[in-house]
Amino acid sequence: MKLTFNPSQCFRVPEALYSIFNNELSKVTVLQEEITGITFNFRDPGYSADDGGYHPVEIRVIKSTSNNGHWGFEYITDFSFQGQPYPELVKEIDVCFITQQVYTLYGGYLEKEDGNELIELLLTNFISYVEMEIFSVKISFD
Repeated sequence: MKLTFNPSQCFRVPEALYSIFNNELSKVTVLQEEITGITFNFRDPGYSADDGGYHPVEIRVIKSTSNNGHWGFEYITDFSFQGQPYPELVKEIDVCFITQQVYTLYGGYLEKEDGNELIELLLTNFISYVEMEIFSVKISFD
């Protein structure tokens, strides 16, 4: 299965991210006609509240009913452990393409320009970590 993405989304996404998705999808067999959404979960198996590691990242894409059936991003979320004495995984950075908003745990909602800069940094680092083979990947379809 190979995804074709909508080139005009509210936030810029590097081409390398599209390649990562298509590479991961080439490892699974799915019936394309029935799928309307795909969730990619990238996890560092060694990440923990005590030892740190690379934050888990979840990315969801949805198939457009218009726009020639292209795929588009719904959200990109970076999680981290927070809280004491019982840390929990919480959203540290949440990029919502539907509402066109970027939220950070400690900064709240960001202005569009600041949001764009944060997304660029988040995705540049994320792509580097994928290239370093840090993550195990789980893909869910609906």
